[in-house]
Amino acid sequence: MTRERGRPRTFDIDEALDRAVDVFWKHGFQDASMHELTEAMGLSKPSLYAAFGDKEALYLKTLERYLQRLVERHAAALTEQADGRQAVHAFLRSLARMLVDPMLPGGCFIINGTADFGGSTIPASVEMALRTALGCSEAMILARLERAQRDGDMPAAAEPAALAALFGSLIAGLGVLAKSGASEAKLNTVIDTAMTVWPQAPRANTKRQLSAA
Repeated sequence: MTRERGRPRTFDIDEALDRAVDVFWKHGFQDASMHELTEAMGLSKPSLYAAFGDKEALYLKTLERYLQRLVERHAAALTEQADGRQAVHAFLRSLARMLVDPMLPGGCFIINGTADFGGSTIPASVEMALRTALGCSEAMILARLERAQRDGDMPAAAEPAALAALFGSLIAGLGVLAKSGASEAKLNTVIDTAMTVWPQAPRANTKRQLSAA
């Protein structure tokens, strides 16, 4: 039996990847240097390439890690609340909390990454992955809005796709605001104001009329 060449890995793959997430989150693909990445991950360039591939491959892995570690965790808010409006509201506020978390680089990994769009050094695969990720939150919200409509939490005449696009744009704006130093209170004020566009369901009107009688 032949022995596997090279020394066994002595570092934690997930921990190293999380450190790479922070670097790309802060600088984006173009401005994150290999020196910064190797320093943050505690790896030599050969070890980094052996474990994760080149910079492009590493970025794609960090984007996937970001979605799994952070975004999906907040998406749970969309299902924890039975009421559709409360579920979307909770999801947006949960995201806002993450965007201003002082323990994180600030803003949104995805929105920060889109600043590189059109750059001469950004690979097509990275731009495509970011565009796909950019639509993830909107797709999740759309699914919840369609459920809310079926449940009677919004009128049949409402347009879930248009509302999902609005909330998706709101999330992008929240990321920019957070990156520029806005507080969680300010983000929540923006969210609360945006939620006033939620269409009033006839069922809710009836409930209020009955309770007022």
